[in-house]
Amino acid sequence: MNLLKPTILAFAMAALPVFAQVSVTVDTTKPGPVINKNVYGQFAEHLGTGIYEGLWVGPQSKIPNTRGWRNDVVGALKELKVPLVRWPGGCFADEYHWRDGIGPRNKRPVKVNTHWGGVAEDNAVGTHEFFDLVEILGTEAYVNGNLGSGTPQEMAEWLEYMTSDTKSTLAEQRRKNGRKEPYKVAFFGIGNEAWGCGGNMKPEYYANLYNHYATFLKTPPNARPKMIASGGNDDDTRWTEVLSKEAARGTDGISFHFYTLPTGVWEKKGAATGFPENEWFSTMQQTMRMDGHIRRNVAILDKNDPSRQIGFYVDEWGTWYDVEPGTNPGFLFQRNTMRDAVVAALNFNIFHAHAERVRMTMIAQMVNVLQAMIITDKEKMLLTPTYHTYKMYIPFQDATSLPVAVDNDVAYSSNGKSVPGISASAARGKDGKTYIALVNTHPTRASEITLNVAGQNVSGVSGQILTSDAMDAHNTFEKPQAVKPAPYSAKAANGKLTLKVPAKAVIVVAAEA
Repeated sequence: MNLLKPTILAFAMAALPVFAQVSVTVDTTKPGPVINKNVYGQFAEHLGTGIYEGLWVGPQSKIPNTRGWRNDVVGALKELKVPLVRWPGGCFADEYHWRDGIGPRNKRPVKVNTHWGGVAEDNAVGTHEFFDLVEILGTEAYVNGNLGSGTPQEMAEWLEYMTSDTKSTLAEQRRKNGRKEPYKVAFFGIGNEAWGCGGNMKPEYYANLYNHYATFLKTPPNARPKMIASGGNDDDTRWTEVLSKEAARGTDGISFHFYTLPTGVWEKKGAATGFPENEWFSTMQQTMRMDGHIRRNVAILDKNDPSRQIGFYVDEWGTWYDVEPGTNPGFLFQRNTMRDAVVAALNFNIFHAHAERVRMTMIAQMVNVLQAMIITDKEKMLLTPTYHTYKMYIPFQDATSLPVAVDNDVAYSSNGKSVPGISASAARGKDGKTYIALVNTHPTRASEITLNVAGQNVSGVSGQILTSDAMDAHNTFEKPQAVKPAPYSAKAANGKLTLKVPAKAVIVVAAEA
């Protein structure tokens, strides 16, 4: 009998710390750039049940609604203080013709949504309905124009229809259709994913088209939206390089898209639930690539735009898994678990670290699609773990970022690769309080964090924690409260403030004097 191996194993197990010991320091004396509230933007595309059923049920529906928008979903979104909504796409934007979505609903043409499931699109939700949602939510509008299959004239006329305060035929048509005052378009995107579904273009060709279209997009002087050029995705920085040199003057931002795939392979992305730990780890590793993508693109912007006029807009991001079995593959429906909550928080912390250039992001998407905030099934609705993460991070909207240092971090490692064990971010909120966000990426190992707040006497912290027992814990209509935040607090003892952070946890707390 070989007694050596069990002895070595027992020793190794005994040597493992119950808690990883980590030090986090926040410096309140060196405030950084403001974290733009639009970093917490949302995306609503005509895709699956993201619009129809998820948000819009129509005025005649038995589901309680306000002018067609379901009250339960709208109410939940209002609690997130959604700052900005992007519509109508996505890939759908470059096949959307705005005139199909105005006038009496029963007379609007029915088209086929060729990108997403080949289903009928009856255009019940068009320009007027979208802006009604924007105003109900108390948010701002990011409208994405059709460059792929549209024309400069069509795009220019849509902008005139929405924003003109004159007696032009288009402005009068808007008034006839029920809207006297012009709509406020905060941001306008000229095309989407021009490298792919928006036209399979090269950046140089798109840059020429962008300038061509932008030339004809005219509004009253005080109503001009911030213009967004369609940029690159993943590792491709050529779009930022070309557009930061060639885009028309007045361009406010260059967009960027990056999705987190557990496997990194589009053909077999990985399951949303029932996944092994190696896919939890690979998901963390894949989503942490966002930081490198931003750094490389921002370096190009700093070179070509030293005055920092152009923002870097990550206007599509989130997890993307294999579709839920039994659902329409074109509807992109997936379960949303504790893993997604951690992914969201990690990305927030990354965006905060690049607040000077990253002034807008939009998660994909708001309801029923990909990494959704909310899931519906006819009259039923539930909130996802990602929703709860967004709500916990509300204090970071328009907060002033603060430097954070994570020392003695015990990395989360697997098969020779590693990611940070602890991710942290801090900011001074608009209410004057110091907020700290902590994320434990490890699914089984807790951490003990010594928190130091330089420049402020702190007696303790209080806020909320989101965690679960299972890696794939998620809310269902039978158990809608399975994953939800709980109160969290810690008090300093003997001049030392220690926070115990469970495995796979997201914590947001405010420092107390």
